[in-house]
Amino acid sequence: MEKSETLKDGKKVTIRPLTLKDLDRLMVFYRSLPPEDRKYLRVDVTDRKVVAERIRLIDQGQVFRIIALYKDKIVADGALELSADEWRRHQGEVRLIVSRPYRRKGLGMILIRELYFLATARNVETIVAKMMRPQKGAQTIFHRLGFREEALLPDYVRDLTGKPQDLLIMICKLGDMWTELDQFYSDSDWERCR
Repeated sequence: MEKSETLKDGKKVTIRPLTLKDLDRLMVFYRSLPPEDRKYLRVDVTDRKVVAERIRLIDQGQVFRIIALYKDKIVADGALELSADEWRRHQGEVRLIVSRPYRRKGLGMILIRELYFLATARNVETIVAKMMRPQKGAQTIFHRLGFREEALLPDYVRDLTGKPQDLLIMICKLGDMWTELDQFYSDSDWERCR
């Protein structure tokens, strides 16, 4: 699944699955993120061993990772994680990080759309997104996609500086997510950019 997409500013990016061969490029991407962006990530993505292990999880079939490249440089990373638990097998969790210069150009929506297709192909019914309370931008995007706040767990997690943070869990039925994605593309001047 490699495809070319045009962003709202006219730049062309390549969307494709992440592989272990991308490790060096991925490290450059992660290390280029400002500390404020990395602060709320689950793991220290500047640690090469941690990132390599996350890529290896792809082979187990429970994690699907895609990247966006501009001129052979990774500018965004998205993931769909499926649960191995029988009672949550119908759920998938999405994660997404877009480099600051590529935000507000439609790239996040492109990756979410691709993750939606991956979820549909794997019979996922409900999408879950987890974030820390200070991540207001992520909350806005997920609200726009039809997600609703399902739970708020006070001081449940720690950011990478060690500070306790509230964990916000948002969910969305896959069908509702498609309705919002479809509306986004029909309301935008997206076709002009293709």
